[in-house]
Amino acid sequence: MTRTISTTPTWWLSATALLSAGLLVSGCLSNDPDAVADDDDDGGGTADTALVGDNAELGEEVVIGYSGPAAGHGWMSAITQAAQEQGEELEDVDLRISEGDNDVNLQISQIEQFINDGVDAIVVLPFDGAALTEVAIDAMEAGIPVVNVDREFSSEFAARTTILGDNYGMGVSAGEYICERLDGDSDAVVAEVAGIDSLPLTQDRSAGFEDALADCGLEVDHRVDGGFSVSEGESAAANLLQAAPEIDALWNHDDDQGVGVLAAIENAGRDEFFMVGGAGSANMMREIQDEESVVEATVIYPSTQAADGIRLARLLAQGRAMGDLVQLEVPREIQLYAPVVTAENVDQYIDSAFES
Repeated sequence: MTRTISTTPTWWLSATALLSAGLLVSGCLSNDPDAVADDDDDGGGTADTALVGDNAELGEEVVIGYSGPAAGHGWMSAITQAAQEQGEELEDVDLRISEGDNDVNLQISQIEQFINDGVDAIVVLPFDGAALTEVAIDAMEAGIPVVNVDREFSSEFAARTTILGDNYGMGVSAGEYICERLDGDSDAVVAEVAGIDSLPLTQDRSAGFEDALADCGLEVDHRVDGGFSVSEGESAAANLLQAAPEIDALWNHDDDQGVGVLAAIENAGRDEFFMVGGAGSANMMREIQDEESVVEATVIYPSTQAADGIRLARLLAQGRAMGDLVQLEVPREIQLYAPVVTAENVDQYIDSAFES
């Protein structure tokens, strides 16, 4: 169940559906090794059935707090929506979602409020991971497990579990697709519209891209910072196109930003190259379906990360583990895969994609 709460700052409901929980584990395996019940018939010990098997089974009701940045970006809006819908789906979860904001101090106060309220677990997608590290450590020291989503804290002591997209893998996937598509043309000109260069995630994406291109004898010839926004993406792409009279392939890190990149391409009247997107928005997938578009592919950066975080926080708060693992504890870190979507498989992804 999900509800709004009236505190300072204002709380609101946000966010998403996710894949169902894990597979059934063996009937003799309990998620709590100490949970043993007496068998009335033979006096033998059997695992507590409430802690065995499908993680979707109802457990003790727990209160989970979620805090994330403002949903001023299609991907961020989707991630918050997914978290809310996940909370509504889980009948044994009371999910409290704080109003998204890009003010670090406000997000710190939101987490402090969760600590004061004594919630059972906290899921945090930090606006700034380093700035939120100290308050996350405070929560952990108060005995509240923290699940860190997407943007990492600067200390391993700040979270029990971290769930991440694969930024380096995104770059690798984009680079490998471009290498395959250019089929050994060592003279091909490759361009890149990155996100915000100061962010580690952007640096990781670019590193993966460069490494994949190097494997097939290519390099990035033209690169600009697109700022992860439509307006900055359009401006940066316009500058890139002016500086590069001919391009063979272009990777754009972010599909929201890509709306502006495509506008710049259209305004410049350029169509001699193909483009690969990043994140996996529905509108970019529709471009893939359009044979007249320069967009041929996009690389998924899952918008289910916070929803996955809600599920993991629930298990941590209930003292359970992932039902499809033999391991008796929730993993320390989970990294999601970055598949490439093309015309061949776009139908598998478009219905669950977010709108830019």
